[in-house]
Amino acid sequence: MKVKKIKIGIKSVKSVLEDFANSAEAVEKGEKVKSERAIYFESIEGFRKALTVKRLELLHTIKEKHPESINELARLAGRDIKSIATDVKILESLGLIDMKKTAAGGNKLTPTVEYGKIGLEIAV
Repeated sequence: MKVKKIKIGIKSVKSVLEDFANSAEAVEKGEKVKSERAIYFESIEGFRKALTVKRLELLHTIKEKHPESINELARLAGRDIKSIATDVKILESLGLIDMKKTAAGGNKLTPTVEYGKIGLEIAV
C-alpha cells in the first residue's frame, strides 16, 4: 500500500500568505520549490472542530475495516448515514480520505485511508 504523508499544522493566515509569496518568488526566479502536502489551521480550536474524536474514529474504522461504501461505514461505526456522509465529505475535503470508484460497483464509491499516522506540528 502506498503511504501518504500529510503534515497538519497551526499557522496564522499571515504566515501562510508569506509562505505562498516566498514560493511564488522562487518560482519566478526559476528555482525549484519543494512540494509538500499540508493542512494548516489558524488555531487549535479550528483544528479541534475539523478533526473531532468521531472523525478520527472514522479514519481508524476505514483504515482497519475497509468498508466498501458509506452505508457500510455507517453500519460499522454505529452512526446514522447523514452524519457519516457529512464527516466523510469534510475529511475528504481535507485530503484525509480518498473516495475511489469500485471496479464492479459502477458509481459506487469506497472510502479509503492510505496512511497510518497523522503528525501535528505547532509553531511557537
